Amino acid sequence: MRIAYLECFSGISGDMFLGALVDAGVPPRLLEETVAALGVGAKLEISRVVRSGISATKVDVWVDGEKDMPREEFWAKRDAARALSPAKADHDHQHPHRHGHSHQEDAEQSRAKAPAPHEHEHVHPHRGLTEIRKIISAAAISESAKETAIRIFEALGAAEAKIHSVPVESIHFHEVGAADAIVDIVCAAVGAEDLGVDEIVCSRLNVGGGTVKCAHGTFPVPAPATVELLKGVPVYSSGVEAELVTPTGAAIARTLATRFSAFPEMKIEKSAYGAGSRNFPGHPNVLRLVIGEALPVLASKTKSETVSVLEANLDDLNPQVFGYVMDRLLEEGALDVFGMPVQMKKNRPGTLLTVLCKPEDAEKLTQLVFSETTTLGVRRREESRLTLARRWESVRTEWGEVRIKVASMNGTVTNYAPEYEDCRRIAAEHHVPLKTVMQEAARAYSRDKKN
Repeated sequence: MRIAYLECFSGISGDMFLGALVDAGVPPRLLEETVAALGVGAKLEISRVVRSGISATKVDVWVDGEKDMPREEFWAKRDAARALSPAKADHDHQHPHRHGHSHQEDAEQSRAKAPAPHEHEHVHPHRGLTEIRKIISAAAISESAKETAIRIFEALGAAEAKIHSVPVESIHFHEVGAADAIVDIVCAAVGAEDLGVDEIVCSRLNVGGGTVKCAHGTFPVPAPATVELLKGVPVYSSGVEAELVTPTGAAIARTLATRFSAFPEMKIEKSAYGAGSRNFPGHPNVLRLVIGEALPVLASKTKSETVSVLEANLDDLNPQVFGYVMDRLLEEGALDVFGMPVQMKKNRPGTLLTVLCKPEDAEKLTQLVFSETTTLGVRRREESRLTLARRWESVRTEWGEVRIKVASMNGTVTNYAPEYEDCRRIAAEHHVPLKTVMQEAARAYSRDKKN
């Protein structure tokens, strides 16, 4: 199985993804023809740039002679224009069709453009999802690429609708409808299809830090729409004070990636780099795309994911409290919790508390360990975990229904077990030995499968 891995150590945006696609071998002509097919008055500029010593491909979108730029540059130029000509700037700011204004908060202000002071700004239309769907549906691209592009836009629209508490179809924000955003998303869908891979896997996302100025004020990074789009996705910040993941980039990653994990087991064929607009000292502002063949055995038999491992040594905790802490950790989302007896300094017997969790839950669970135990320190590390495919099935016993957890490898069931909580409840309600309920549930599952 051929896979592509997105390494987002400097975040992701639409232009970075397009640059990585071209660097990986997607023909520039294909993207240029896609832009022409959209009929939105845009064109591409493709160049080679260097970001902290790494050579990468940069893709810029031009619309009506204006080039896209990061959102902070847009606002800096706008503020400079206002300082030089306050009256004109204030008049322009109130214009209902100006950049930076929409019926809803811009979902991709970082794609906004700013003119030089005293120059006339071009008017770009506000577009809703209905019009965007029509533009994409009318374009001469494959049906599958159309479907993918529309799903990306719908993800953006859903995020904005959630933030503003309005129906998604009523969202009318010009940046998602602007020509450069349409180009980014549709070219992303067409280019990803041209890669010819069976799966796109994505790393954790470095979202950046600091604050970012938007039309409705200054917000912490990541921006509200980005936060909504990245629910359930592993993220972190390396400390770079800038917006590294844009809403468009978040929507592309969320839609195209089948999973988010550490570097997958693969035989590497090629690597490619797409450049962002900014050049950070000592930090390569690029998106890396690695393409290769997944190792057959691991690809077909197991699923790889990144988990956080939290550990704490406890030597002065009341044993009665330990059980309570385990229950609380599991209730708050821990994947597994266990304790091991250890011999600590001064020959004191103690317990090693170990918690497995999703990376996005690690901070919350660490705080719980600190608040509920007597430990003074918690160790944390990231590990790769391989898991078998799992599903739930139900069987009927004479006392009621019991869920069965079924594990499989290559489509073949390898083991199964009755759900303990179901069996315990039935045993208590019907005054039947727990082991009897568990044995009967296992027999029922085996019998059902034979039939």
